Amino acid sequence: MTDPHLIAEAVRVRAHAYAPYSRFLVGAALRTAEGALFSGCNMENAAYPQGICAEGGALSAMVAAGGRVVTEVVIAGEGTAPCTPCGGCRQKLREFAAPATRISMVDDTGRLLLVRTLAELLPDSFGPENLGV
Repeated sequence: MTDPHLIAEAVRVRAHAYAPYSRFLVGAALRTAEGALFSGCNMENAAYPQGICAEGGALSAMVAAGGRVVTEVVIAGEGTAPCTPCGGCRQKLREFAAPATRISMVDDTGRLLLVRTLAELLPDSFGPENLGV
């Protein structure tokens, strides 16, 4: 079952996204092995490649606070299609999450749309253990 606190936080932080170009707001919330909750929202930039995804923002907040292991993720998008993580964010999540980590996608009201493991979203992934870490 997806943690309702993570859902609420992903929906809450989504409202703070800075997306004047795409107008596509995204929020992400994650829980660490210690039980701490971190969140982030997307932040666009006029120089498009310089934007930050919601998942990257949540991961940065976690790392800044000393967190290193993600146990669950919720991503809040808009509409009826699930907002799955982009390829880059799938790899960023893989740095801190195991292949079996649950990733839930919800709409802007918190309605659950899709649940996948990181392995389902990023099969045959390359992670820290491939480099002996």
